[in-house]
Amino acid sequence: MTADDRRRARVAAARARLTQWGDPILRTPTVEVTAFDDELRALARRMGELMDHADGAGLAAPQVASVQRLFVFRLPSEDPATRAPRAVVNPRIAWASPERQRGPEGCLSIPVVAVEVERAQAVTLEGRALDGSPLTLAAEGPDAVVLQHELDHLDGILMLDRADRDERRRAIRLLRELSA
Repeated sequence: MTADDRRRARVAAARARLTQWGDPILRTPTVEVTAFDDELRALARRMGELMDHADGAGLAAPQVASVQRLFVFRLPSEDPATRAPRAVVNPRIAWASPERQRGPEGCLSIPVVAVEVERAQAVTLEGRALDGSPLTLAAEGPDAVVLQHELDHLDGILMLDRADRDERRRAIRLLRELSA
């Protein structure tokens, strides 16, 4: 087995552990976290490991069948070799730029499909760190896309909902064909 074969097997195994399109939990808004404890930190650590094994940039709690308002991420501008996944709890957009960007998005819970999505070019996100301390993140470009995508998951919104009607229809048709 080659290194590429091992990597593909690792990615496939990790993605198989994720909640997939069609599962109602992906449409369920999450609940605010009130306990900043070892259980929350353990969940975030497991999510970060799973995100890395699945070759993702972010992973939201509903994607691992949890309704807690939490996601983990590593921004595209960060070097994965030197930066561990980070977590944000109870996030919300504090500011979004009026400038927009449009580009293809994929999702670990919606395999094989990418759709064009319009997002704010820059955002400031506020939330809490795993210890409960206040956290503010400012991001632009692809980094802002990751934060907005994961935040949408916490509100029961999928990238398909953000795509235009024709893109959404094409993607859903493909997903149905693949699941048949």
